[in-house]
Amino acid sequence: MSNPDTTTFAEVLGARLRHEPGRPLVTFYDDATGERVELSVTTYANWVAKASSLLVDELGLEKGEGLHVDLPPHWLTTVFLGAAWNAGLVVTDAADAAAVVCGPATLPEHAGGAGERFVLACSLLPLGVRFAEGVPDGVHDVGIEIWSQPDAFTPWDPPAGADPATALAGASATQGEMWRAAAAGDLVPDGGRLLTVANPASPPGLATFCEPLARGGSLVLVARTEPSRLEEIAVSEHVTARFPV
Repeated sequence: MSNPDTTTFAEVLGARLRHEPGRPLVTFYDDATGERVELSVTTYANWVAKASSLLVDELGLEKGEGLHVDLPPHWLTTVFLGAAWNAGLVVTDAADAAAVVCGPATLPEHAGGAGERFVLACSLLPLGVRFAEGVPDGVHDVGIEIWSQPDAFTPWDPPAGADPATALAGASATQGEMWRAAAAGDLVPDGGRLLTVANPASPPGLATFCEPLARGGSLVLVARTEPSRLEEIAVSEHVTARFPV
């Protein structure tokens, strides 16, 4: 299924939507809460469209600007990665990123900078709901603002393969470089299911999301669990590969 000629996130996701829209793409477990969330290709695309609209149409972020995805391993992490690439933003860990998406653990350190850049906070509660106690002034609660966004998004200046996609840990890649590497990767076979506890927004974990998406597979992302539970999940989810091995 992998196609080395696809050079942008929109092309990769579009191919999946045409060929297997109902297939699971991201399955997320949080054993601390008992949560299990499964996003089909179509459901994932809808969330990405909403997040893209929030970033671009609502907040006014422009192609080429940086988005710091400071979230733990979570299904929303994959959504905001896709939204960044869908809109032509650069996923970065740089301090001067135009916007940051964070969770409850890192919200206190980012809230103070809400006057200098956009700060979007995810409660990480089931169903992506709002913070029960609200958020600090100037912070955007994703659980409130994302629901009013449309299920479709078309950038006025669509990203191309030569446009930057990532700038993490001192290394950078264009959209074309990232998706060609994903199509040629060896973490998961074509059509396979990859089990991982790695954060998709981290440099080593980025491929755990990109490769399954590019190779017609799916990701089983597990947070806050025990090794014995990983074995149970691997069996029940018909996993075909793991990272780390």
